[in-house]
Amino acid sequence: MRKKKQEKIILEKIFIEKPVAEGRCLTHYQDRVILVEGNIAPQDVADLEVFKKKSNYWLARPLRIHQKSPLRVEPFCQHYGICGGCKWQHLKYEKQLEQKQQEVIDALERIAKVPFPAVRPILASEKTQFYRNKLEFTFSNSRWLSAEEIASGQTFEKNALGFHVPERFDKIVNIETCYLQEDLSNQIRNSLRDFTQKQNFSFYDLKNHQGFLRNLVIRNTNTGEWLVLVIFAENNFSAIEQTLNFLQNNFPQITSLQYAINQKKNDNYHDQEIKVFAGKPYVTATMEDLQFRISPKSFYQTNSEQAYRLYCVAREFANLQGNEIVYDLYTGTGTIANFVARKAKRVIGIEYIPEAIEDAKINAQINDITNTEFFAGDIKDLLNYDFVKKHGKPDVIITDPPRAGMHESVVRTILQLAPQKIVYVSCNPATQARDVALLAEKYQITAVQPVDMFPHTYHVENVLQMVKTQ
Repeated sequence: MRKKKQEKIILEKIFIEKPVAEGRCLTHYQDRVILVEGNIAPQDVADLEVFKKKSNYWLARPLRIHQKSPLRVEPFCQHYGICGGCKWQHLKYEKQLEQKQQEVIDALERIAKVPFPAVRPILASEKTQFYRNKLEFTFSNSRWLSAEEIASGQTFEKNALGFHVPERFDKIVNIETCYLQEDLSNQIRNSLRDFTQKQNFSFYDLKNHQGFLRNLVIRNTNTGEWLVLVIFAENNFSAIEQTLNFLQNNFPQITSLQYAINQKKNDNYHDQEIKVFAGKPYVTATMEDLQFRISPKSFYQTNSEQAYRLYCVAREFANLQGNEIVYDLYTGTGTIANFVARKAKRVIGIEYIPEAIEDAKINAQINDITNTEFFAGDIKDLLNYDFVKKHGKPDVIITDPPRAGMHESVVRTILQLAPQKIVYVSCNPATQARDVALLAEKYQITAVQPVDMFPHTYHVENVLQMVKTQ
């Protein structure tokens, strides 16, 4: 028997109350909580369509805005609302900052449920456009068409080079201008797309896993260097050579031109061999008097200017006197470890990506830093009694985990090691607060500093200083 189609629930002229986590807004209807997704702002008055019912809230999207909020601004990007990035373009930057600060407070109050001092004002990003140093694009033979394009009846080019449409892994928005990275990135991407189409090179079929061109990664640094990595899905060296020669001949700004052949069914290239076609195998960024080499697989904060301010906060919160052993967990390419090393007795960095650890060692070497050691491995397995016995008990732990936060066993190990101080850097206040709730067994929060790394998104970075109480 066919399931009866449910009638759409339309809520008319609803006042939108406030923004909440994950870029949504909150309102109420007949004592029911409504979370609204999409192009919506606090103080809008809108008709809403409910598309999902949960036991304690409904999810809705706006159908029509009757009265626009005074907090709105006009989005600057032609791809706004389609590509899935920069979802807060329609919201004044001051309001974005206010909400990000509130998200940190809410997480500590509702999840950690521990006392904490007044949160410092969030560090705003001076650049709200062209602030990223890395973007990844996808080639696809299934370009996303707008409702207007479909209705026109015209024939459109099927190939695309751009970003995934949210919740549609098989559809790619063809990006013309992206305001996240310096404009050379746009020139490289658009020129490469046009050239490869003229050569009739096949763009990747995301459903059937066929095609020649797969991904494009572009990185740049504050020293003016550019790294371009092209990922192919077919080992056709003649076509690969044509593609890379085009880039080398037309963009002399590229200082590192590399490629990989990924024939797996997922886009992760960190387990693939990457080959240098022209230039150096890395690019170099600077921070104060330090240099950092960044290879294609390296993790490096994607907003360089805000990363510097973030690391200054971490160094301040560590308050090193020169005689401490510091453990830097999730060290990446050793940026924080090397950044604080000159104020410490010794710094031990741990990271699960071996290539990043090799970069960290090189970064220490080229900066004449001799008091750092770096180790590759899963932190929950590597950080044990034998490791600590060999390398010394930490006085300070700096931790900067991925969005999922720290594994519970890592938190338990930190409690056993009981350093005098913990500096917790996080890109996810919710998982940070979850970990803090466990650490509260022995630690109290003594300073909180949010940092805006990603303007026009709902993401916020936060740094906590925690001091041992027992």
